[in-house]
Amino acid sequence: MRKNFGPKPYMYPLPVLIIGSYDGEGNANAMTAAWGGLADSNKVVICVDASHKTIKNITETGAFTVSFANKDNVKQADYVGIISGNEESDKVATVGWHTTHSEFVNAPLFDELPVAMECELISYDYEFELMFGEIMNVCVDECVLDSDGKLDVGMFAPIVYDSMNHGYYTLGEKVGRAFKDGLDLKKEE
Repeated sequence: MRKNFGPKPYMYPLPVLIIGSYDGEGNANAMTAAWGGLADSNKVVICVDASHKTIKNITETGAFTVSFANKDNVKQADYVGIISGNEESDKVATVGWHTTHSEFVNAPLFDELPVAMECELISYDYEFELMFGEIMNVCVDECVLDSDGKLDVGMFAPIVYDSMNHGYYTLGEKVGRAFKDGLDLKKEE
C-alpha cells in the first residue's frame, strides 16, 4: 500500500549545489540550492528565487560556478543556504572558505569544494525563476581522483538533500555498473 503526499518537491536524490558568483565589486558570494540539474549535455538549470543576491550578481556578471557540497562541508553548505547574501555581505569568510577565480568564467571557485562546473549565464526566467547556464568547464581537485585520474565518488563523498525529512546524506557506495548490469536481463535471440 502507498501513502499519498500530494504535489510535493520530493525528488531523490537532490544534489546540494553551491552557486558561486561575484558582485559588482568583485566580492565572492555563495548560495546553496537543491533544485537543479542538467538541462542538456552542456547546460545546467537551477531554480533560484529572484530575490536572492545570487541572481542579481549573476545577471550583472553573466557567470557562475556550481560546486557540489560534500560531507566535509555540511555545516558550511547549510549556512550559505539559510543566510541571505542580502543580509550578510561575506558569507564565504564566515564559513572559512577560500576562493580562486575561475579560469573560464567570471566567478569564484571554492577551494574547499573539490568538484565544480564553471558556467556562463544563458538566461534567467523571472516568471518561473529558472536559471540556465552553459557549462564551460568542469574542474575536479586531484584529492578526489582515483589512480586512473577519474572522480572517486567515495573519496569525494557528495551530499544530497532529503526534502521530506530535511536531512543531508552522503553518496559513495557503488552498487552497480551503468550500461552493463541491465544487459544480464536481455533475452537471447
